[in-house]
Amino acid sequence: MAQHTDTPGSGHPIKAVLCRFLDELKGLADVPAWSMDVETTIRVVGLGARVAAGVAELEARSIRQAEVLDLPGQTQCRNVARWVQQTTGVTGRSARAKAKLAAGLGDLEPTRTATARGEIHAEQAQAIANHVALLDDEKVTAHDQARAETFLLAEAVGGHDADALATMGHAIWERLDPEGADEREAKALEAQEQRARRRTRLTMGDDGDGLTHGRFSIPTATADAFRKQLHALAAPKHVRAEHGPGSYDWQRPSAERLGQAFVDWIETYDPTQLPKIGGLSATVIVIGDYDLLQGKMKAAQLETGTKISPTEYLRLACGAGVIPAWMNASGEVLALGRKHRFHTPAQRLAAIVEQRHCQHHSGCDVPGYLCHAHHHIPWAHGGGTDLRTTSLLCPYHHARAHQPGHDPTRT
Repeated sequence: MAQHTDTPGSGHPIKAVLCRFLDELKGLADVPAWSMDVETTIRVVGLGARVAAGVAELEARSIRQAEVLDLPGQTQCRNVARWVQQTTGVTGRSARAKAKLAAGLGDLEPTRTATARGEIHAEQAQAIANHVALLDDEKVTAHDQARAETFLLAEAVGGHDADALATMGHAIWERLDPEGADEREAKALEAQEQRARRRTRLTMGDDGDGLTHGRFSIPTATADAFRKQLHALAAPKHVRAEHGPGSYDWQRPSAERLGQAFVDWIETYDPTQLPKIGGLSATVIVIGDYDLLQGKMKAAQLETGTKISPTEYLRLACGAGVIPAWMNASGEVLALGRKHRFHTPAQRLAAIVEQRHCQHHSGCDVPGYLCHAHHHIPWAHGGGTDLRTTSLLCPYHHARAHQPGHDPTRT
């Protein structure tokens, strides 16, 4: 984090105040907190929250000024959030939140003033801004927007937190238009659900240490159903039934238990209920030597390339069908497919075990389960459907493999 070098009190009043404040904070760095009594501690925590709100408003106002001066454009940042991240060193997530608050407070003077005075928190101010923005999307008059802001601001000052304000905001039409509230609320909910579907996301990333971390955003109604399913799997009664007495003593599922329930949910879901992917059920193939079933200590592997321990291999084998695939020393599957135009599931399994990914000469790494089974010699030209004359190709390269002039010997 950059440190200021200005003389306290010099320059613009906002800068001068912040400089003095930073200098005062430096003087408090070594002041012990243990000397505060109960009343003082409670008061200091409350004051700290108010000061944080005031500083957040000053920062938001300054970010707005940065936009007016086109500082993001001058530094070739793609947006104001990226400029904030570059200038302050915060994460992209925090920078986006700061930029969003700056935009939200721009046209809400009463809310901005209350935040600057430390009367409400920044997250309360953001909740108010969010709902006023929704009213703006619905072409509500400026007068009704002002009424909504006044109502929500009064509730925030009265002690309702951001979550409570969000709930109140959903029912704002009961205040603005009691007679048409039901119809307006229904339309608002439809618009909200459409936005939620457009913003649905799921990202996952392997940390290289056996864990994959993810983030998701799903519609709240779907999340309620998902939460209920996980709670059923994580419920004490179910866990004790599955793992015996004493295996679970907490009445409320912990984050760890819910995570384990999520794993159970994925591993026990019936793949036959899912659409086919690459001509097969959405099942991960586990590849291991016969010696593993005899207790030999060596790694097994998923067709995705992820290695697993022999213990995990045996655990998965207990709850899955074991399909033998005879392979030679070079890793080639020693099996021939049946003479049908379309490859059977068994043939596709064998091809995935042997080839793992798209076989195009460019080095394409699309996993095998997303690929098509390509005949080197087309069926119409007398080609057979067997593994010796089959290559896995991703849809992109498979389409090009059938273009005129393609060399069938070079996939």
